Amino acid sequence: MIPEAVFAMLACARIGAVHSVVFGGFAANELAARINDSEAKLIISASCGFEPGRTIQYKPLLDEAIKLAKIKPKKCIIFQRENNFVELGANDISWSEFIKNSKEADCEPMNSNDPAYILYTSGTTGTPKGIVRDTGGHIVALKWYAPLFHGCTTIIYEGKPVGTPDAGSFWRVISEHKVKTLFTAPTAFRAIKKEDPEGKFFKKYDLSNFESLFLAGERADPDTIKWAENLLKKPVIDHWWQTETGWAISSNFAGLGLFKTKYGSAGKAVPGYNIQILKPDGTQAKTSEMGDVVIKLPLPPGTFPTLWNADKRYKENYMDPYQGYYKTYDAGHIDEEGYIWIMSRTDDIINVAGHRLSTGSMEEILSENNSVAECAVLGIADNLKGQIPLGLIVLKSGVSKKPEEITKECIQMVREKIGPVAAFKNIVIVRRLPKTRSGKILRGTVSKIADQVPYKMPATIDDPAILDEIKSSLITAGIIKN
Repeated sequence: MIPEAVFAMLACARIGAVHSVVFGGFAANELAARINDSEAKLIISASCGFEPGRTIQYKPLLDEAIKLAKIKPKKCIIFQRENNFVELGANDISWSEFIKNSKEADCEPMNSNDPAYILYTSGTTGTPKGIVRDTGGHIVALKWYAPLFHGCTTIIYEGKPVGTPDAGSFWRVISEHKVKTLFTAPTAFRAIKKEDPEGKFFKKYDLSNFESLFLAGERADPDTIKWAENLLKKPVIDHWWQTETGWAISSNFAGLGLFKTKYGSAGKAVPGYNIQILKPDGTQAKTSEMGDVVIKLPLPPGTFPTLWNADKRYKENYMDPYQGYYKTYDAGHIDEEGYIWIMSRTDDIINVAGHRLSTGSMEEILSENNSVAECAVLGIADNLKGQIPLGLIVLKSGVSKKPEEITKECIQMVREKIGPVAAFKNIVIVRRLPKTRSGKILRGTVSKIADQVPYKMPATIDDPAILDEIKSSLITAGIIKN
């Protein structure tokens, strides 16, 4: 989150160069997959990224990714962070050298359907999906909701809500710059709440200019919203949107007149979206009846017109399941007042601190361990990150390694191949996995057991006794209390 990142993005848009922004903490193989898919000609990076108490060296990750990639970029531009200069290779150029003799370029005229950028999201197959944002539609959507188009000053904050240097970091920035609106993830507020539950840091600053808090990126739990409301005494506005849509699908509307908050609901449909709930047979669900959340076509401007180099996959994944509708892969319901309740994902994507990650790809990594016979990864509730992954592994017969050694190996494998962003630290060794008679692992049921919420015994379970075994293993591992 440094100014040069935004300069580069806006400069690409100005000259009509398709760009893709990726998270700095990706492991080398994940970055390589995105380089290959986008066929990137140029990479712009910093020498490192800063986290509280540690520095993440980007250059070694980048070098390894390029080594792994089949498509080799022609050049890498490296912004040297202060006191963290790195040695540049033959195909590298420093940011300062790159801009030394630069001249202002006019805006390049583009066609409405020309791609503006690609944004990668996890795919259930492990192959990243490149969401395409088209130029014309994106401009229309930006005019509808974005600050730059309306001449609003935007402040970007590099750092965490706690530890850089304390739990008052957000309040200090808001106070110093007379900020009106804060846009952040619920994870940030959970972290502040954990460090400063009484709001002592908040009381140190003048927030008289502050008007509203917008939460996005993951589900905002009711406790966090209530805590923020009590602290700020200002509207706390939740959203639901997706990488695919590019802007909010449901929300509350500060600019159109706020309506009452229903805790647990992400508001009502944003103008432009016709949201409906369908049952698996394609029929309309009743009011407050759970089903697949879909959007009636056509999608509004700014949403994705296709996947990068994957038109067929776009149609098969999103448009074919329900003819005439876009399938969101979220499950939920709409109540009698039009409030939308998003309850869970219908695929294997989990949301870790706002980062959508595929549990399927984690399972693929775990299964590569020589001691693992089979495995399952599922999302469990976490007070700070919203969700974190939990791995269940069944060991091969005759394995002589110590269990703690195997779990340590598995955790390290996931961290190396997906990166610290996965927050993968919980593995429980079990005797067997709960499955349906057709062999499908009952991940959702195990998630409910781990979250200690009520669940129904699945009618298709092969052996009900396995669930008691799983619960016992989770208690022994300290995942749940007895």
